[in-house]
Amino acid sequence: MAAVVLVHGLYHRPEHFAELAERLRTAGMEVVVPELHRGSLSADTAAVQAAIEVLPEPPIVLGHSYGGSVITGVRGAGHLVYLAAFVPDVGESAAGLGGASPQLRDAIVPEPDGSTSLHPGRAIDTLFGDGPEPLAARAVGLLRTQAPGCGRGVPERHSWKDTPSTYVVCARDRAIDPGLQRRMASRCTDVREWQTGHSPFVGRPDLIVELVLELLATRNPPRRNEAGTTPR
Repeated sequence: MAAVVLVHGLYHRPEHFAELAERLRTAGMEVVVPELHRGSLSADTAAVQAAIEVLPEPPIVLGHSYGGSVITGVRGAGHLVYLAAFVPDVGESAAGLGGASPQLRDAIVPEPDGSTSLHPGRAIDTLFGDGPEPLAARAVGLLRTQAPGCGRGVPERHSWKDTPSTYVVCARDRAIDPGLQRRMASRCTDVREWQTGHSPFVGRPDLIVELVLELLATRNPPRRNEAGTTPR
């Protein structure tokens, strides 16, 4: 069974991928959605790495937004998908690449303990503004407080340099500038551009399912050897 690992962004939860995950499972795939919010980029990456390592074959690993920084640091993926996501190079972090747009920064609410949250009224337009209103409202309701520092984390390795990758530019994104996305996309093997906002898994999960099915149809995933590593 083909496997897909879905990696969410800052302020998000695995539940944001619920509809997408269900559609992928209906299409016959095993779907794993790790919980991040482990306190640092390295800890988040370790959580995703652990999810990859228990799968029998190298999965498609999709990272959304900050999730791109996370999947950049993993080993053993068969294909990486960066969905409006950060693609850091050596010494780079999401924040250093440009981070949040002015509109997203305006939605960030500092908390007394140094964590941050998102103002619901501003977040709905910034993150989910092109989705159906009931789905967007549900997605905003799922947002959670974010511990400080994760966006400033620097990946320890750069998997896009030795793993096939697809970047999806979300051309109507209000959270990460599409121009920045296009510059980061040049680091990937393949580039797509969709006329969506920041979170197509809310309003257009069909687009992601179609992309995953296409990637599965056009690749012959390498099997792991007895040592549990993926031959290159």
